Amino acid sequence: MGDRAETVPSDPGATGASRLGGLLLWFAVLGGTLAWAVHALAAWSMDELACEAGHDDLAGFPLSAAVGVAVAVPGAVALAALAVSWLAWRRTRAGTPEGRERPVGRAHMIAFVGLWLNLFALAIIALGGVNTLVLPACQR
Repeated sequence: MGDRAETVPSDPGATGASRLGGLLLWFAVLGGTLAWAVHALAAWSMDELACEAGHDDLAGFPLSAAVGVAVAVPGAVALAALAVSWLAWRRTRAGTPEGRERPVGRAHMIAFVGLWLNLFALAIIALGGVNTLVLPACQR
């Protein structure tokens, strides 16, 4: 048990930077999808609860505006995730200086998948927003 060798990174700041890079890559892939899930649950819940009670407002706030916030905030998160995935995709496809490993394989593929997932999630959230603008409250 005492013979276990520990690996020590050559650059002490590398672990924090790689952890941040890993978290950003996860956000690049899952950010838009999770934002869409929050949008779907929040907008549907607010609409259902207010209309079931027979109201066109939610705690004195117009229902259309509340659902609009449930569209705008997740839309902004999905847009940010799209930007992060685009930057990650662009940076991983570019060449790296000599002597350094090229982190293209998995990170590049994950960033590419994130691009399409975030575009899809952003389109769904935007169409949910159109639904809010076109249909009257309690008719959706």
